[in-house]
Amino acid sequence: MAANTNDFWEALTDLAKEKNIEVEVLIETIENSLLIACKNNYGKADNASVEIDRTTGEYHVYLSKTVVEDVKDSVEEISLIDAQNIDGKYQVGDVVRVEVKSKDFGRIAATAAKNTITQKIREEERKVLYEEYYELQHKVVTGVVTRFSGNNIHVNLGKLEGFLSESEQVKGEYYQPQDRIKVYIVEVKTSNKGPRILVSRTHPELVKKLFEEEVTEVRDGIVEIKSISREAGSRTKIAVWSKDEDVDPVGACVGQNGARVNAIVNELRGEKIDIVEWDDNPAYLIENALSPAKVVAVVADADEKSARVVVPDYQLSLAIGKEGQNARLAARLTGFKIDIKSETQAKEAGDFLDYEEDYDDDEYYDDDEYYDEENEEYSEEEYSDEEYSDEEYEEDSEALESSEEE
Repeated sequence: MAANTNDFWEALTDLAKEKNIEVEVLIETIENSLLIACKNNYGKADNASVEIDRTTGEYHVYLSKTVVEDVKDSVEEISLIDAQNIDGKYQVGDVVRVEVKSKDFGRIAATAAKNTITQKIREEERKVLYEEYYELQHKVVTGVVTRFSGNNIHVNLGKLEGFLSESEQVKGEYYQPQDRIKVYIVEVKTSNKGPRILVSRTHPELVKKLFEEEVTEVRDGIVEIKSISREAGSRTKIAVWSKDEDVDPVGACVGQNGARVNAIVNELRGEKIDIVEWDDNPAYLIENALSPAKVVAVVADADEKSARVVVPDYQLSLAIGKEGQNARLAARLTGFKIDIKSETQAKEAGDFLDYEEDYDDDEYYDDDEYYDEENEEYSEEEYSDEEYSDEEYEEDSEALESSEEE
Protein backbone atom coordinates (compact mmCIF):
# COMPACT_ATOMS: atom_id res chain seq x y z
CA MET A 1 0.00 0.00 0.00
CA ALA A 2 2.04 2.92 -1.28
CA ALA A 3 -0.46 5.75 -1.20
CA ASN A 4 0.33 8.51 1.27
CA THR A 5 3.17 6.47 2.77
CA ASN A 6 5.28 9.60 3.26
CA ASP A 7 2.56 11.22 5.33
CA PHE A 8 2.07 7.99 7.23
CA TRP A 9 5.78 7.65 7.98
CA GLU A 10 6.11 11.27 9.07
CA ALA A 11 3.15 10.91 11.38
CA LEU A 12 4.63 7.71 12.79
CA THR A 13 8.04 9.25 13.51
CA ASP A 14 6.47 12.40 15.00
CA LEU A 15 4.32 10.26 17.29
CA ALA A 16 7.38 8.29 18.40
CA LYS A 17 9.23 11.49 19.31
CA GLU A 18 6.24 13.00 21.08
CA LYS A 19 5.62 9.93 23.19
CA ASN A 20 9.31 9.09 23.59
CA ILE A 21 8.66 5.63 22.14
CA GLU A 22 10.90 3.66 19.80
CA VAL A 23 9.68 3.72 16.17
CA GLU A 24 10.19 -0.04 15.95
CA VAL A 25 7.74 -0.56 18.82
CA LEU A 26 5.10 1.42 16.91
CA ILE A 27 5.78 -0.54 13.73
CA GLU A 28 5.34 -3.85 15.54
CA THR A 29 2.15 -2.51 17.10
CA ILE A 30 0.74 -1.58 13.69
CA GLU A 31 1.65 -5.02 12.33
CA ASN A 32 -0.19 -6.70 15.20
CA SER A 33 -3.19 -4.40 14.83
CA LEU A 34 -3.48 -5.24 11.13
CA LEU A 35 -3.35 -8.95 11.93
CA ILE A 36 -6.13 -8.44 14.47
CA ALA A 37 -8.12 -6.54 11.84
CA CYS A 38 -7.71 -9.48 9.47
CA LYS A 39 -8.92 -11.90 12.06
CA ASN A 40 -11.94 -9.76 12.87
CA ASN A 41 -12.74 -9.28 9.18
CA TYR A 42 -12.23 -12.86 7.99
CA GLY A 43 -12.77 -14.81 11.21
CA LYS A 44 -9.18 -16.06 11.28
CA ALA A 45 -5.68 -14.83 10.55
CA ASP A 46 -3.44 -17.90 10.73
CA ASN A 47 -2.42 -17.40 7.11
CA ALA A 48 -2.13 -13.59 7.29
CA SER A 49 1.14 -11.65 7.25
CA VAL A 50 2.07 -7.97 7.33
CA GLU A 51 5.12 -6.34 5.80
CA ILE A 52 6.19 -2.77 6.59
CA ASP A 53 9.16 -1.12 4.90
CA ARG A 54 11.31 0.42 7.67
CA THR A 55 12.66 3.02 5.23
CA THR A 56 9.58 4.31 3.45
CA GLY A 57 6.80 3.22 5.77
CA GLU A 58 5.03 1.41 2.91
CA TYR A 59 3.02 -1.53 4.21
CA HIS A 60 1.19 -4.56 2.73
CA VAL A 61 -1.15 -7.18 4.14
CA TYR A 62 -1.13 -10.68 2.58
CA LEU A 63 -3.16 -13.87 2.87
CA SER A 64 -1.33 -17.04 1.97
CA LYS A 65 -3.79 -19.24 0.01
CA THR A 66 -3.43 -22.78 -1.25
CA VAL A 67 -4.28 -23.45 -4.94
CA VAL A 68 -7.14 -25.96 -5.26
CA GLU A 69 -9.54 -27.17 -7.94
CA ASP A 70 -12.64 -26.61 -5.81
CA VAL A 71 -12.56 -23.74 -3.30
CA LYS A 72 -14.31 -24.51 -0.02
CA ASP A 73 -12.66 -21.83 2.18
CA SER A 74 -12.11 -18.52 0.38
CA VAL A 75 -9.86 -17.25 3.16
CA GLU A 76 -7.32 -20.06 2.93
CA GLU A 77 -7.87 -21.34 -0.62
CA ILE A 78 -7.77 -19.98 -4.18
CA SER A 79 -8.95 -21.56 -7.39
CA LEU A 80 -6.44 -22.67 -10.01
CA ILE A 81 -7.93 -20.22 -12.53
CA ASP A 82 -7.61 -17.25 -10.17
CA ALA A 83 -4.09 -18.28 -9.21
CA GLN A 84 -2.99 -18.54 -12.85
CA ASN A 85 -4.52 -15.13 -13.53
CA ILE A 86 -1.97 -13.84 -11.03
CA ASP A 87 0.87 -15.93 -12.43
CA GLY A 88 0.53 -18.66 -14.99
CA LYS A 89 3.15 -20.89 -13.34
CA TYR A 90 0.93 -21.75 -10.34
CA GLN A 91 -0.37 -25.34 -10.09
CA VAL A 92 -2.67 -27.13 -7.67
CA GLY A 93 -1.00 -27.39 -4.25
CA ASP A 94 1.05 -24.22 -4.62
CA VAL A 95 0.72 -21.38 -2.11
CA VAL A 96 -0.15 -17.94 -3.44
CA ARG A 97 0.28 -14.70 -1.49
CA VAL A 98 -2.76 -12.55 -2.17
CA GLU A 99 -2.61 -8.92 -1.09
CA VAL A 100 -5.50 -7.62 1.02
CA LYS A 101 -6.45 -3.95 1.01
CA SER A 102 -6.76 -2.79 4.58
CA LYS A 103 -9.26 -0.13 3.50
CA ASP A 104 -11.63 -2.98 2.69
CA PHE A 105 -11.73 -4.04 6.33
CA GLY A 106 -15.07 -3.51 7.99
CA ARG A 107 -15.75 -0.84 10.60
CA ILE A 108 -15.51 -3.28 13.49
CA ALA A 109 -12.15 -4.60 12.29
CA ALA A 110 -10.79 -1.08 11.81
CA THR A 111 -11.99 -0.02 15.25
CA ALA A 112 -10.34 -3.05 16.85
CA ALA A 113 -7.06 -2.22 15.10
CA LYS A 114 -7.25 1.39 16.26
CA ASN A 115 -7.92 0.33 19.84
CA THR A 116 -4.96 -2.03 19.74
CA ILE A 117 -2.64 0.75 18.62
CA THR A 118 -4.01 3.18 21.20
CA GLN A 119 -3.67 0.66 24.02
CA LYS A 120 -0.11 -0.21 23.05
CA ILE A 121 0.89 3.45 22.91
CA ARG A 122 -0.50 3.97 26.41
CA GLU A 123 1.37 0.95 27.71
CA GLU A 124 4.62 2.15 26.17
CA GLU A 125 4.10 5.64 27.55
CA ARG A 126 3.64 4.21 31.04
CA LYS A 127 6.69 2.00 30.60
CA VAL A 128 8.85 4.92 29.48
CA LEU A 129 7.64 7.11 32.37
CA TYR A 130 8.16 4.30 34.86
CA GLU A 131 11.75 3.78 33.70
CA GLU A 132 12.41 7.53 33.75
CA TYR A 133 11.16 8.02 37.30
CA TYR A 134 12.52 4.69 38.55
CA GLU A 135 15.97 6.17 37.96
CA LEU A 136 15.01 8.96 40.37
CA GLN A 137 14.05 6.52 43.12
CA HIS A 138 15.91 7.30 46.39
CA LYS A 139 16.77 10.77 45.17
CA VAL A 140 15.56 14.26 46.08
CA VAL A 141 13.54 16.24 43.54
CA THR A 142 11.75 19.57 43.59
CA GLY A 143 8.01 19.53 43.05
CA VAL A 144 5.03 21.85 43.16
CA VAL A 145 2.03 21.27 45.41
CA THR A 146 -0.97 20.85 43.12
CA ARG A 147 -3.92 19.50 45.08
CA PHE A 148 -5.08 17.81 48.27
CA SER A 149 -7.01 14.58 48.75
CA GLY A 150 -8.04 14.47 52.38
CA ASN A 151 -4.85 14.91 54.37
CA ASN A 152 -2.71 13.65 51.51
CA ILE A 153 -0.89 15.92 49.08
CA HIS A 154 -0.25 15.57 45.36
CA VAL A 155 3.03 17.05 44.15
CA ASN A 156 3.74 17.81 40.49
CA LEU A 157 7.12 16.29 39.61
CA GLY A 158 7.05 17.24 35.93
CA LYS A 159 5.43 14.53 33.84
CA LEU A 160 3.86 12.76 36.81
CA GLU A 161 2.51 13.50 40.26
CA GLY A 162 4.08 12.31 43.46
CA PHE A 163 1.91 11.15 46.35
CA LEU A 164 2.82 12.62 49.75
CA SER A 165 0.78 10.71 52.30
CA GLU A 166 -0.09 12.12 55.71
CA SER A 167 2.36 9.72 57.39
CA GLU A 168 5.23 11.07 55.26
CA GLN A 169 4.48 14.71 56.06
CA VAL A 170 6.26 16.63 58.81
CA LYS A 171 3.94 17.67 61.60
CA GLY A 172 3.75 21.43 61.71
CA GLU A 173 4.50 21.91 58.01
CA TYR A 174 1.61 23.36 56.04
CA TYR A 175 1.43 23.84 52.30
CA GLN A 176 -0.58 25.82 49.81
CA PRO A 177 -1.15 25.08 46.11
CA GLN A 178 1.84 26.18 43.99
CA ASP A 179 4.27 25.87 46.92
CA ARG A 180 7.63 24.50 45.78
CA ILE A 181 9.02 21.79 48.04
CA LYS A 182 11.79 19.23 47.92
CA VAL A 183 10.77 15.62 48.47
CA TYR A 184 12.54 12.28 48.70
CA ILE A 185 11.29 9.63 46.25
CA VAL A 186 10.75 6.56 48.41
CA GLU A 187 9.35 4.20 45.77
CA VAL A 188 8.15 4.09 42.18
CA LYS A 189 5.52 1.41 41.57
CA THR A 190 3.53 0.27 38.56
CA SER A 191 -0.26 0.24 38.54
CA ASN A 192 -3.14 -0.08 36.08
CA LYS A 193 -3.27 3.69 35.84
CA GLY A 194 0.46 4.12 35.29
CA PRO A 195 3.46 4.70 37.55
CA ARG A 196 2.71 5.61 41.16
CA ILE A 197 5.37 7.69 42.90
CA LEU A 198 5.53 7.74 46.70
CA VAL A 199 7.44 10.69 48.17
CA SER A 200 8.42 11.74 51.68
CA ARG A 201 9.39 14.77 53.73
CA THR A 202 10.16 12.74 56.88
CA HIS A 203 12.67 10.19 55.56
CA PRO A 204 16.20 10.50 57.04
CA GLU A 205 17.65 10.12 53.54
CA LEU A 206 16.06 13.45 52.61
CA VAL A 207 18.53 15.20 54.92
CA LYS A 208 21.43 13.15 53.58
CA LYS A 209 20.59 13.98 49.97
CA LEU A 210 20.22 17.67 50.81
CA PHE A 211 23.75 17.63 52.21
CA GLU A 212 24.95 15.95 49.02
CA GLU A 213 23.37 18.78 47.03
CA GLU A 214 24.67 21.58 49.24
CA VAL A 215 28.13 20.32 50.31
CA THR A 216 30.65 19.78 47.53
CA GLU A 217 32.86 17.55 49.69
CA VAL A 218 29.95 15.22 50.41
CA ARG A 219 28.91 15.13 46.77
CA ASP A 220 32.48 14.33 45.69
CA GLY A 221 32.86 11.59 48.30
CA ILE A 222 35.61 13.34 50.31
CA VAL A 223 33.29 13.68 53.30
CA GLU A 224 31.04 10.74 54.07
CA ILE A 225 27.84 10.74 56.09
CA LYS A 226 28.36 7.56 58.11
CA SER A 227 25.14 7.62 60.11
CA ILE A 228 22.00 9.67 60.49
CA SER A 229 19.09 9.76 62.92
CA ARG A 230 16.11 12.02 62.57
CA GLU A 231 12.92 13.11 64.26
CA ALA A 232 11.38 15.00 61.37
CA GLY A 233 10.42 18.59 62.04
CA SER A 234 12.36 18.74 65.30
CA ARG A 235 15.99 17.59 65.20
CA THR A 236 18.45 15.52 63.16
CA LYS A 237 21.88 14.21 64.08
CA ILE A 238 24.42 13.20 61.46
CA ALA A 239 27.87 11.70 61.97
CA VAL A 240 30.41 12.63 59.30
CA TRP A 241 33.90 11.39 58.44
CA SER A 242 36.57 12.70 56.09
CA LYS A 243 38.78 10.63 53.79
CA ASP A 244 41.16 13.58 53.59
CA GLU A 245 43.02 14.48 56.80
CA ASP A 246 43.21 18.09 55.63
CA VAL A 247 39.42 18.39 55.36
CA ASP A 248 37.41 18.98 58.53
CA PRO A 249 34.19 17.00 57.94
CA VAL A 250 32.11 18.99 60.42
CA GLY A 251 33.40 22.33 59.15
CA ALA A 252 32.76 21.34 55.54
CA CYS A 253 29.13 20.51 56.32
CA VAL A 254 28.56 23.62 58.41
CA GLY A 255 30.12 25.94 55.84
CA GLN A 256 31.43 29.46 56.26
CA ASN A 257 29.37 31.24 58.90
CA GLY A 258 27.01 28.26 58.82
CA ALA A 259 25.90 29.01 55.25
CA ARG A 260 25.65 25.40 54.12
CA VAL A 261 23.83 23.90 57.07
CA ASN A 262 21.56 26.95 57.33
CA ALA A 263 20.44 26.44 53.72
CA ILE A 264 19.38 22.91 54.62
CA VAL A 265 17.72 24.04 57.84
CA ASN A 266 15.72 26.58 55.84
CA GLU A 267 14.63 23.89 53.37
CA LEU A 268 13.51 21.77 56.33
CA ARG A 269 11.65 24.79 57.72
CA GLY A 270 13.69 25.28 60.86
CA GLU A 271 14.52 21.68 61.80
CA LYS A 272 17.65 21.69 64.01
CA ILE A 273 20.67 19.74 62.77
CA ASP A 274 23.54 18.49 64.94
CA ILE A 275 26.68 17.60 62.95
CA VAL A 276 29.20 15.45 64.82
CA GLU A 277 32.40 13.72 63.84
CA TRP A 278 32.34 9.98 63.30
CA ASP A 279 34.83 7.83 65.23
CA ASP A 280 35.48 4.11 64.95
CA ASN A 281 35.92 4.02 68.71
CA PRO A 282 32.39 3.61 70.11
CA ALA A 283 33.18 5.58 73.27
CA TYR A 284 34.38 8.63 71.33
CA LEU A 285 31.49 8.32 68.88
CA ILE A 286 28.95 8.25 71.73
CA GLU A 287 30.62 11.26 73.32
CA ASN A 288 30.36 13.15 70.05
CA ALA A 289 26.79 11.99 69.47
CA LEU A 290 25.61 13.45 72.78
CA SER A 291 26.69 16.91 71.64
CA PRO A 292 25.96 19.67 72.58
CA ALA A 293 26.22 18.12 76.05
CA LYS A 294 29.72 17.59 77.45
CA VAL A 295 30.71 14.12 78.61
CA VAL A 296 32.97 13.20 81.52
CA ALA A 297 33.31 9.46 80.89
CA VAL A 298 32.02 6.73 78.58
CA VAL A 299 32.29 2.97 78.97
CA ALA A 300 31.03 1.15 75.87
CA ASP A 301 30.44 -2.57 75.47
CA ALA A 302 30.74 -3.31 71.75
CA ASP A 303 29.42 -6.86 72.15
CA GLU A 304 26.32 -5.86 74.08
CA LYS A 305 25.91 -2.65 72.08
CA SER A 306 25.39 -0.74 75.31
CA ALA A 307 27.18 2.16 76.97
CA ARG A 308 27.26 3.93 80.33
CA VAL A 309 27.88 7.66 80.26
CA VAL A 310 28.68 10.19 82.98
CA VAL A 311 28.05 13.90 82.45
CA PRO A 312 28.46 16.92 84.75
CA ASP A 313 25.50 17.42 87.05
CA TYR A 314 24.40 20.65 85.40
CA GLN A 315 24.58 19.04 81.93
CA LEU A 316 22.36 16.04 82.68
CA SER A 317 19.17 17.61 81.37
CA LEU A 318 21.00 18.81 78.25
CA ALA A 319 22.49 15.36 77.60
CA ILE A 320 19.10 13.71 77.90
CA GLY A 321 17.32 16.48 76.03
CA LYS A 322 13.73 17.60 76.04
CA GLU A 323 11.55 14.50 76.49
CA GLY A 324 14.73 12.40 76.07
CA GLN A 325 15.25 13.47 72.47
CA ASN A 326 19.02 14.10 72.55
CA ALA A 327 19.77 10.74 74.15
CA ARG A 328 17.30 8.97 71.88
CA LEU A 329 18.82 10.42 68.69
CA ALA A 330 22.34 9.68 69.93
CA ALA A 331 21.36 6.06 70.55
CA ARG A 332 19.96 5.71 67.04
CA LEU A 333 23.00 7.43 65.54
CA THR A 334 25.50 5.12 67.25
CA GLY A 335 23.44 1.95 67.46
CA PHE A 336 24.16 1.71 71.20
CA LYS A 337 21.79 1.64 74.15
CA ILE A 338 22.97 4.58 76.24
CA ASP A 339 22.53 4.92 80.03
CA ILE A 340 23.29 8.49 81.14
CA LYS A 341 24.05 9.49 84.73
CA SER A 342 25.19 12.69 86.36
CA GLU A 343 28.44 12.76 88.33
CA THR A 344 26.53 12.70 91.58
CA GLN A 345 24.39 9.77 90.50
CA ALA A 346 27.44 7.86 89.29
CA LYS A 347 29.31 8.39 92.55
CA GLU A 348 26.30 7.36 94.62
CA ALA A 349 25.93 4.20 92.51
CA GLY A 350 29.64 3.45 92.76
CA ASP A 351 30.13 3.59 89.00
CA PHE A 352 33.23 4.88 87.24
CA LEU A 353 35.34 5.22 90.39
CA ASP A 354 38.42 6.01 88.34
CA TYR A 355 36.99 8.38 85.75
CA GLU A 356 38.15 11.47 87.66
CA GLU A 357 41.79 10.58 86.96
CA ASP A 358 41.29 11.51 83.31
CA TYR A 359 39.08 14.50 83.96
CA ASP A 360 40.66 17.96 83.89
CA ASP A 361 38.37 20.80 84.97
CA ASP A 362 40.40 23.49 83.24
CA GLU A 363 40.56 21.59 79.95
CA TYR A 364 36.86 20.77 80.14
CA TYR A 365 35.57 24.29 80.64
CA ASP A 366 37.87 25.95 78.11
CA ASP A 367 35.88 24.47 75.22
CA ASP A 368 32.44 24.77 76.76
CA GLU A 369 29.63 26.78 75.27
CA TYR A 370 26.84 28.69 76.90
CA TYR A 371 23.46 26.96 76.48
CA ASP A 372 20.22 28.88 76.69
CA GLU A 373 17.72 26.20 77.71
CA GLU A 374 14.72 28.47 77.20
CA ASN A 375 15.56 29.19 73.54
CA GLU A 376 17.51 25.98 72.90
CA GLU A 377 20.40 28.02 71.49
CA TYR A 378 24.15 28.10 71.93
CA SER A 379 26.53 31.04 71.93
CA GLU A 380 30.24 30.96 71.25
CA GLU A 381 30.97 32.70 74.56
CA GLU A 382 33.34 30.72 76.78
CA TYR A 383 32.89 30.42 80.49
CA SER A 384 35.04 32.50 82.80
CA ASP A 385 35.24 32.68 86.56
CA GLU A 386 33.67 36.13 86.46
CA GLU A 387 30.73 35.00 84.34
CA TYR A 388 30.00 31.82 86.25
CA SER A 389 31.18 31.68 89.85
CA ASP A 390 31.37 28.63 92.10
CA GLU A 391 28.53 30.02 94.19
CA GLU A 392 26.31 30.39 91.09
CA TYR A 393 27.20 26.87 89.97
CA GLU A 394 26.25 25.41 93.36
CA GLU A 395 22.95 27.33 93.30
CA ASP A 396 22.15 26.03 89.78
CA SER A 397 23.09 22.48 90.74
CA GLU A 398 20.84 22.58 93.82
CA ALA A 399 18.00 23.97 91.66
CA LEU A 400 18.47 21.22 89.09
CA GLU A 401 18.51 18.49 91.74
CA SER A 402 15.39 19.97 93.31
CA SER A 403 13.55 20.02 89.95
CA GLU A 404 14.56 16.42 89.25
CA GLU A 405 13.27 15.26 92.67
CA GLU A 406 9.96 16.99 91.95
